[in-house]
Amino acid sequence: MNIGERLKEERVRLGYNQGDFAAIAGVAKTSQFNYEKGERSPDAAYLAAVAEKGVDVLYVVTGRRTPEAFSSFNGDEIDLVEHYRQLPEDERQHTHKMVNALAEMAGRYDVKK
Repeated sequence: MNIGERLKEERVRLGYNQGDFAAIAGVAKTSQFNYEKGERSPDAAYLAAVAEKGVDVLYVVTGRRTPEAFSSFNGDEIDLVEHYRQLPEDERQHTHKMVNALAEMAGRYDVKK
């Protein structure tokens, strides 16, 4: 995927049409169209404006999602991460495998192998 395709993906994820999204970003609809087609690249002001509406700008630019903020974790999740970080590396690997197996058994998500 290129920047334009990821930008479109984010726009659609947030439920905006091209015209409304262009207005949010302060550009013409034709500019939005050109960004999504990959014919032009958005500038920093555009990216800052759409970030205010929930666009993951890191994802749009690099293809990597912005990590979830630690502050959004609940108490149990914080405890889990803190304990995990205290483990030696070999025990971390075993813990990771165990948690993946448990999640897979519970059918909560597909585990990447």
